Formats: sequence, C-alpha cells, structure tokens
Amino acid sequence: MKQGFRQSMAWLHTWAGLVPGWVLYIVFVFGTAAFFQHEIDAWMRPELPVGTRGSPRALAAADTLLRQRGAGAESWRVSLPNARGGSGLTVSWRMPGEGRRGGKEVTLDPQTGGELSVRDTRGGFFLYRMHFDLHYMSVSWARYIVSVAALAMLVAILSGVVTHKKIFTDFFQMRFGKGQRSWLDAHNATGVLALPFHVMITYTGLVTLLFTLMPWAITANFPTREEFYEATFPRPEEREASGTSAPTVPLSRLVEIAQRKWQGAQPGSISIDHPGDAAATAQIYAERTDWSSGRRDPIYLGAAQGNVLPVPVPSKGGARLTQEVMVDLHTAWFAGYPLRWLYFLSGLGGTAMAATGLALWCVKRRTKLPDPARPHFGFRLVERLNIGFIAGAPAGIAVYFLANRLLPAALPERSEWEVDSLFIAWGAIFAWTLARPAKRAWVESLGAAAVLFALVPLVNAATTPRGLAVSLWHGDWVFAGFELTVSALAAGFAYTAWKVLRHQPKTASARRQRARTEAPA
Repeated sequence: MKQGFRQSMAWLHTWAGLVPGWVLYIVFVFGTAAFFQHEIDAWMRPELPVGTRGSPRALAAADTLLRQRGAGAESWRVSLPNARGGSGLTVSWRMPGEGRRGGKEVTLDPQTGGELSVRDTRGGFFLYRMHFDLHYMSVSWARYIVSVAALAMLVAILSGVVTHKKIFTDFFQMRFGKGQRSWLDAHNATGVLALPFHVMITYTGLVTLLFTLMPWAITANFPTREEFYEATFPRPEEREASGTSAPTVPLSRLVEIAQRKWQGAQPGSISIDHPGDAAATAQIYAERTDWSSGRRDPIYLGAAQGNVLPVPVPSKGGARLTQEVMVDLHTAWFAGYPLRWLYFLSGLGGTAMAATGLALWCVKRRTKLPDPARPHFGFRLVERLNIGFIAGAPAGIAVYFLANRLLPAALPERSEWEVDSLFIAWGAIFAWTLARPAKRAWVESLGAAAVLFALVPLVNAATTPRGLAVSLWHGDWVFAGFELTVSALAAGFAYTAWKVLRHQPKTASARRQRARTEAPA
C-alpha cells in the first residue's frame, strides 16, 4: 500500500509538473527578474541621473510647469522618484476631451528640475506584468492560465516531497556526468535548497489571484465586483468641479502633509482632479518600494484648502490582514537589498528546478523508447518545447535589453517594439530548434542566449557613457549590478551549452543489449 501510494504521487508529480511546466517556467523567469524591476527601469532609462531622490527645487519646477502648461486641465499627476531608481520626476496632465489615454507627459531631472528627454520604454514593469498577465491575450484568460499553473505547481511540490523519500539525503549528492542521475540531482538540489521559498511564493501567488479562481465570496455578498472594491477600498465621495476658481495647494505642501501623516514615509504619486477649482481633490499614494514599516493607506485631500477628506475606514478582519501579508511576502515590497537578493537567488533556483524537471522528463523516457535515435512525434514535441522555452525565453529577455539600446529614440511606439523584439527573438529560436537535431538545438540555443546576454554590457558601453567600467569607477551600483548580473547569466548559459556539447550518452547495458538480441524477430 505504501509503495502504491508513492507510485501514485510520482505519477502526479510528473504530470502536474509537465503539463503546466512551460507556463511555470515563464512565471519563474519573468517573476524573478521582477524582484529588481525598478533597477531594470533605471538601466533602461540611462538619461536619468544617478541620484534618485527628488529635491525641493525639482518639486517646485514641477509645480510651476503644471500651473503654466496644465492650466485648465481635468487632472494633474505627479510621479515622484523612488529610492531604488528607475524613474525621474514625471508630471502629466489631461485636458478636457482627451480621454484616459490622452494627455501630455514631461520628465524632469529629480535634482535640478530641468526637462529630460527620456526614451520610451516599458522597462522592468513589463517583466513584472508578464509573469502573471502574459502577453498578446486578454488579462482575464492569462490570469486563469497562471492560476491553474500555480495550483499545479503546489501539487507538484507537495507530491515531489512525498515521492523523493531520500530527497534531503540526495540534496548533498551532486553527481556530474551521470546522465539521468545528474539531472535528478540537479532537480532535487534546486528544489530542496529553497523549498520554503518555493512553497511560499507559489501559495502567496495564488492568494494574490484569489478571486480569479474563487470569486464566490464576492458574488455571494455583492451585486458586482466594483461594489466589492468600493466597500473594501473606500474613497471619499467624488466631487464635481464647482466652477469657482481657487489656487491649488503647492505640491511641496501636499508632500509635507503626507510625510507627516505617514510619519516620514515618502509619497510615490500625487493625482489632482479639477486643479484650479475650489472642489479640487488630491489623492496621494505611498511609495511601494519601501514598506519595511508597513503599508500606508492613501490620503485624500481637498486640493484647494489642504484639508484631509474623511474616508470611511473599512474593518480589516483576519482574512483581509492575512491576504495583505501574503501579497507583501510575494512581492517583497518590504525587502531591503540583502533580502531582495535572497528572493532573486531563490527565484533562480525555482527557474532551474522547473527547467531541470522539464528536461528530466525527456531524459528518463528517451532510454525507454524502442529507438531512442528516432523518437515518436509526442516525444519530439515535448523536447522541442523544452528547448524553445528554457533557452528561448531568456534569450528573448536579452534581446529586449539590446533593443532598448539599439532602437531609434524617435521610433513611433518604441516601447511596444521593444516588447515585440523579445517575442520575435523567442519565436526565432523556437523555429530554429524545430529544424535541428535535439543536441545541436540545445547547444546552439543555449549558446545564443549566452552571446546575447554577453552583448548587453558591450552594446551599453558603445551607446551610452555609462559602461560597466565607468559605473564601477563612479560607484553607480544600479548600472554595475545589472551588467554584472547579465554577465553572470551569460557565463551560466555558456557553461551549460559547453556541458551539453561535451556530453556523450551512455550505451545501453549489456543486459538490455542481450534482451534486444534475444527478442524474437
């Protein structure tokens, strides 16, 4: 009975890991990069200065610009620089009739307040959204797919612990050059080394998408989802423009009010509806890059008077508080750099765990094929999907970084072309692997990923004055850290390609050879 149960768990672990495995790999790849999305933002906007915090002088310049160019606008918005970089001081305004996607935007130097010409890019934010919204499909379908894959991941983790009864012992045995045994050792090691992280990140990821799979708590208590969010995240009653002119409180005053109310925490953005009107309303949101001392509720002010508007305080029960903790654990918004690096390295371990699990499926089954040199269509399909996802997705990210430096700054819809370049490169690698023998496809696609990542620092040095050597000399650790990391990834892919190239499959055992010889014709 015990043996039968473990065999059942092994079957469950295999198929729960394989069927959604490619989606899980993508979630791990892009989600791991997202732990440093603001630093990636900074690298992909090299026009921004190294200094990140805004100065009173820059804030005053933003205030003056909005009052001059945004006079008569329906709304103003100010995005303030965050502690981790990636954004200047951005001001935008929308005139009547322009719609939500209209309006003008200007980026200012966070120190001097001078206008900056910054390239159009989606930066690290795209990588963050990709890990749960995917791309080229509706958000609702993408989140269903990711949620189901995360459920399968949780099943695979728990069944894997049951299946590998010596999993902790095997963790200390890394046998290289042993074929299937080496793949299993690598899978066990990457799975066990960060096992608490894998369980936490999978479960908390499900919690963040809780109402995607289980919307019944909302539908049973609220007529619409909008009413649920209004009750859960209340806002003051929306005020229409009164038609009476009144000067809007200076931005510096709004920042001062927020800092005092949040006991020193920094605001991340300010939105003002109906600026210049007596009924103007300001919404101030806290910076999310440093929640080490807890979440901050948004502040609503009368923008003409500077008074805090009353907002109904929702009662936070145990379920709501637990969800907030789970979401914070998943996003690591509270984490400083040491913990953030631990998240990142654990995410790399999860990526390797997913990759080695997918590869192991093929390695285990190839030796059982009647003719391993001529596998059936289903096996070839899984093998090519493995190569296309495992090597193609990282190579696409490297091309995304290269496109940021190489595409013309004036190119229309430049940020979308950056994203498209990622998927064009990914698709090209996948198509290439279909036409090549499996081993050559592995070597060439992994080698391509290595070359593309290695090119990133070189192209950056050739196109900007902030190359790796200059960044190290001036202590620009955001740029230097990014380029050292992609160089390490290049080395990792190159080493893996070299190991695959040198690998020689073992011949069948004498017993299997004898069995084949003695088999009836």
